[in-house]
This record gives sequence, structure tokens and C-alpha cells, in this order.
Amino acid sequence: MKSPLRSIEVTDRRGGRQRRRAAGVAVLLGLTLMMSVGCSDDTAPTKKAEAPKPAAASARPAVKPSTPDDMSMALVLGLSAFAERQPGDEGMPVPLPAELEFIVRRGGEWVTTTMTDSDSNVFHKALAYEMPNGEMGLLTGGGSKAMLKLWTKEDGTFQSQTLWEKDFGGRFSRIRDIEVGDIDGDGSNVIAVATHDQGVVAIVRPKDGGYVVEELDAEKDTFVHEIELGDLDGDGTIEIYATPSEPNRLDGASQSGRVVRYTPAKGEGRVVVADLGDRHAKEILVADLDANGSDELYVIVEGQKNPEGRGLLHRTEIWRYEADTPPDQGVVIAELDDRLGRFLTPSDLDGDGQQEIVVALFKKGVWWLRPREDPTKPWRKKAIDRRSSSFEHAVIATDLDGDGIQELYVASDNDKALRRYVWDGRRMVKEEIYKRGDNRSILTWNIMPIPIGLVAE
Repeated sequence: MKSPLRSIEVTDRRGGRQRRRAAGVAVLLGLTLMMSVGCSDDTAPTKKAEAPKPAAASARPAVKPSTPDDMSMALVLGLSAFAERQPGDEGMPVPLPAELEFIVRRGGEWVTTTMTDSDSNVFHKALAYEMPNGEMGLLTGGGSKAMLKLWTKEDGTFQSQTLWEKDFGGRFSRIRDIEVGDIDGDGSNVIAVATHDQGVVAIVRPKDGGYVVEELDAEKDTFVHEIELGDLDGDGTIEIYATPSEPNRLDGASQSGRVVRYTPAKGEGRVVVADLGDRHAKEILVADLDANGSDELYVIVEGQKNPEGRGLLHRTEIWRYEADTPPDQGVVIAELDDRLGRFLTPSDLDGDGQQEIVVALFKKGVWWLRPREDPTKPWRKKAIDRRSSSFEHAVIATDLDGDGIQELYVASDNDKALRRYVWDGRRMVKEEIYKRGDNRSILTWNIMPIPIGLVAE
């Protein structure tokens, strides 16, 4: 059923002007991204990259990037916002209603609008979703109430349809991640969902004009942080990958981790594909970066504090798995000097045809990882922005301006900034899209490209 319209604040930030209007929109919490530019290799390449580079992109003369006056695609950020702290305030920050932030380029300006929804205090993800009738909507996953909503526009305002809502019976009920793909192999856009805190992994299928839910798994006192879709064995059937773990520990102590797989089209339930021992992982990426026709699994394995003193016992690492890699034998392709990393995004930022990875760390910036001829050997590392930082540090590589080369968008929550990085032929050049002027605490949980028609007005 569609929810009745609620009065929600819509703010347009352009040249300091603000306007409010009633709209019915669900909010999805978005990512936290931070970055500053500075490119320097800390690993000298020893072999030529596997994918041939057209006329050496690195040899092109630097050209100052230009930003188009108008773009047909926009960004949506899923946020959690907390009330401004007043002198004398004690205890935890007070969460505000879940918030979505929309960024669009119009008339030579970056225009930002926001929408809030009181049904939840955090929306972990928002993304464009093509419905069975071919129309586009905005899909969101919320927390404090686990609600999967589909937002469509009617007469210029959003209205929501709740596709799934459930109290899982634990301390928390949150939808933590969403991915969409042809999981059943019939051309339908099936939604895969990860949840807190009872380990529920579910798929939501469009059927007969509505949506039906199938819960694939549940595990007591378990956080499932991430969902990825892919095909590691190259058989043409989509698999679901997830990162279940015990509830979060933020003290850097040992915490076990694993990555599991489900294959609904084959009736296959939970299979452990990565056993990380006493190491922990929240973020994964499934993609065919070596262009051999089968996807690979990449896992951010978090660092550990040294129990005997200062410093780290282990730094953050990126582990690589292929279909036949034993669960306890992931290959380390990069080591990064930080304790946490929450975002991996596939990219080709220099437009040379070679797929790479961008990694966003907790405190130590945003990094560009490029494979060698043998992708199982340590990848080359280059800092895009050493000073960017955030607890989530949301990033996305996407061609928003339509020039055929991806840009990188980073939410630097610690700087209250959203930034854009563009390749100039030699390095990534930084543009600050905006800087927040209020003193609210913001966590950006995700950033996604969306058609301009899905932007709140």
C-alpha cells in the first residue's frame, strides 16, 4: 500500500536560498565520504599491466577538467543525522529523522535538496530501481524500523510503497544493504537485502503487481553488513554474497569474520566462501576486474590493534578470491596503513580500459589500487587524497557528466564536505561540491547515481 503523504522538509541549497514544501518521500541514509588530492605511488610497478592501455593515458598532457553547466544524472546520498550538541549536553547524540540528500548540476551550480522521513532515523541505502512496468523509482532501506520502500513521483511529489517491513526480534531491526539483479535468471529485478541484528538475508521479488519476500537465512545476534551479486564460477547464474558477523566491536579487539554465498536459482543455501579467522570484514566487492569472464571476490579485512601496546598488530588488507580459492586462503593484494576501511568501488578513473579499485579508509584517505599483469600479486597503490576521512567514507565512481570517463565522488563527513575528483591526464583534480554549514553530525552511508527525474524538487 502507498503511504499517505506526510509533511517533510525539502530544502534547496543554492546561493543560500531555502524553500520548504510538503512532499511524501522516504529517506535513505547515505554514505560518508572524504578526500583530498595528492597522488603518489608507494609501490613501484615491476610489470606491465595486463590490460593494454590505449596510447598511454599517463603520457597525455594535463588538461584542466571542466564541469558542465548541466548534467542529466544526479546523486543521492543516504544519511543519518544527529541533533547539534549544546553546551552541557551529555550522553549519546540525539538521532534525527532519516535523511536523503540529492545533488544535481543545474545552470552552472551544484544544487542540493534534502528530504526527511520520520519512519526511521537512518537510511543505509538509496538507489534507482526499474519496476516491472519499466518506470523508475527510488528504492530505500531504513533502520530503527526495518523498512524497504519504493518511492515514485506523482504530480512532482514522492509517494512511498512499503515492500517489506519486519521486526526481527532482536535489539535492532535495520535494513543494512540492498542490491538489485536478475537473481532468478528470468529478467526480473529481484532485490537482495541484508539486515541487522538477527542475520536475516532475504530476497524480494516483483510478482503479480506486488512484491513477495523469501527469507534465505537467519542467525541470532548477527549483523549482515553487505550484499553483493555476482558469478564467480562463470556458469551464468547469479550468486548472492554477504558478510555476517557478530555485533560490531569498535575497540579494535579480535573479531571473527566470514563471507557466505547463496544461490537461490539452484536452491543452494549458505556456503562459507571466505573464512577470515579472527579477522573481521564488513565490505566486499564482486566484479570481473581481470576481464576473464568470471567475477572475483574482494574483501576488506580490517586491521587489529596490538594487544601489547600502541599501534596495529595487523593493518587493513584487501583479500582476493576466485571461484576455486579455499575459504582460508584468500590472496592479499594490498595492505593499507589504517584500522578500518568501509568502501570498495570498481573504477576506471583514467579511462585506459583497465578496471581498478578505489578504497576509502577510516582515517588515512582514499586510495587507487591497480592490478599488475598477475592480479594475484600485490597491486600498485596510489593516494588520491591522504587527508580525506570518515567512519563510513562513502565513495562512488561514475560518469555523471557523460563524457565517457568516470569521476570519483567522496563524502568527507569529517570535513562536512562532498567532493568530486576528475582525471586531467596526469592526476585526479579535486572539486568541492559543497561544504555543510550546520553543526549537526552526519554519517553518509551510501552514494549512488540516479536519473535527474528522481531528484526531490
